[in-house]
Amino acid sequence: MTFRYIPVIGLEIHVQLSTATKIFCPCSTDYIGAEPNTNVCPVCLGLPGSLPVLNKRAVELGVRAGLALSCAIRNHTVFHRKNYFYPDLPKAYQISQYDLPLAEGGEIFIPGDDGRPRRIRITRLHLEEDAGKLVHSAADGRLEGAALSFVDYNRGGVPLAEIVSEPDITSPGEAREYVARIRQTVRYLGVSDGDMERGSLRVDANVSVKKTDETSGEVLYWGERTEIKNMNSLRAVERALQYEIRRQTAVLAGGGALERETRHWNDGEGVTTSMRSKEAANDYRYFPDPDIPPIVVTEELLESTRNALPELPWAKERRFAEEYGLPEADAAFMAESLPVALYFEECVAGGASPLRAANWIRTEVFRVMNEKGLSMDAFPVKPSALAELVALVDGGKLSTTVAREVFACLAEGRSLKDALETAGASPGGLSAEEVEQMVDQVLLANGDVVEEIRSGGDPKGKKIKFLAGLVMRKARGQADAAAVSGILERRLGEER
Repeated sequence: MTFRYIPVIGLEIHVQLSTATKIFCPCSTDYIGAEPNTNVCPVCLGLPGSLPVLNKRAVELGVRAGLALSCAIRNHTVFHRKNYFYPDLPKAYQISQYDLPLAEGGEIFIPGDDGRPRRIRITRLHLEEDAGKLVHSAADGRLEGAALSFVDYNRGGVPLAEIVSEPDITSPGEAREYVARIRQTVRYLGVSDGDMERGSLRVDANVSVKKTDETSGEVLYWGERTEIKNMNSLRAVERALQYEIRRQTAVLAGGGALERETRHWNDGEGVTTSMRSKEAANDYRYFPDPDIPPIVVTEELLESTRNALPELPWAKERRFAEEYGLPEADAAFMAESLPVALYFEECVAGGASPLRAANWIRTEVFRVMNEKGLSMDAFPVKPSALAELVALVDGGKLSTTVAREVFACLAEGRSLKDALETAGASPGGLSAEEVEQMVDQVLLANGDVVEEIRSGGDPKGKKIKFLAGLVMRKARGQADAAAVSGILERRLGEER
């Protein structure tokens, strides 16, 4: 009998919500770069006598994300206390949601390994408070090799939306696509900046491997589930799952048994290491938080949130392909982020052809953004200016080479008029008289070539094309190529 080992993956994604204050107190959520333990108060430190007050904005953002993921929103939900002891949890319990989450039963589609759309079910989206952050004394900041660990509670109490998937993901590649799609969605919605490196979006992966009969497909053994933590990039998610699937498969193939545990991803070593045994739900001793009243989500809130949802990225990508005729890769690129999509559509609305606008954005716009470290919102070239520039190229009034020079001036903050003047370009193109003068100058400077052509030494017209190229170079691409060729043929046909 031969065996096949099939991975089963479910993901828990913790999304830091874009609120100005924490979920149950008025402390700032802007903890990046702040002195440790300065954005704290008796509430988020869990001091006796302090009482939490729910941040309404966190609920609104949670509802917004839930609707975008096609979830059903509960009109009545409560917060629970999830009890466990860990140094970054000052109260020894986390305020979270248990059996009555804010949203449940959604779905999202990703590109599967076979290239076809694959449906991933969303189990639930619930709200909770974040824990503090452990800071390790090792030179590289990692847990491994650290002699000491410290706790910074600035992050404690920051609002999170935890998005839990069903175990519908069957490969590390699909897991990466799923995380990328969730990140893209929350960014589109303005729910979170989704920055994985800064911890605004964190992923825990639950993975197990089932041993099956390769012939019949019968499941012979289903290994214990392992949770993997500390994956702070899409690449880390994929690599960690690849390693863990190999590890679990090797254990099962060798006749061993797997433990239900939580493992830590060491990105430097490319391995997972055991952290602790995995808790079950009853270990957390959930009970409703007596200090927080139930949440009532009104129909008015649902309706207003639903009406305010932007066109989502997968719908925008499809429309860009159908409405503007963009190739699949260009449509996906233009729809990847909302600021880029809006910039592209403003360019098209300003008169630029969709294909040309997309090409300029992919190449020149992103080149300058990367060189200068700019975001789309801070990019100095307005879409209307780029649209005018692209229209000049489409109309044959500017060559692509000259247009790039003009664009470089625009990127310095100049107006289109100033940029054209600086680049020595004329938006109206060259007059017929100016082109005639340039042809005369080229003919005068290349008398030997002219003589050879007139004496019949250019039967294939290569030398005429050479002269035409010189004229176009002199005109900096602003002359009509057909007109230049016509003038040259007329001039060269004239008697001396």
